Amino acid sequence: MIVLDASALLAYLFAEAGHEAVAEVIDASCLSSVNLAEVLSRFARDGHNPEMVHHQIAGSGIEIVPFLGEDAALAAGLVPLTQQFGLSLGDRACLALALRRDAPAFTADRVWAELDLPIAIKVIRPGSTGP
Repeated sequence: MIVLDASALLAYLFAEAGHEAVAEVIDASCLSSVNLAEVLSRFARDGHNPEMVHHQIAGSGIEIVPFLGEDAALAAGLVPLTQQFGLSLGDRACLALALRRDAPAFTADRVWAELDLPIAIKVIRPGSTGP
């Protein structure tokens, strides 16, 4: 199982740099409901119907995982480790899900390569560093 950050899913949906890496794992991926809200918000901002986009994502095989109290505690616990890198709640929600599932996290955010966490982080952008 692969945990997608909103940035990775958006790169895939818009065929941006790094989308090929996401395409390879899309059928074995999951997404926090917090990150789903981020993705849908981007489409709403651009004038698209977020309910239609949600329907398309839900039908894609990506598992949408509810953000639980356990995830909230994990995300909050990541603040001291990630604050210097400016990670958002959405970023930490993705990482919390990856930690809970002991699964790699895919992101387009290069700064994640600097994180010292007990999970693999795959930065999908070309020229980026990371495991």
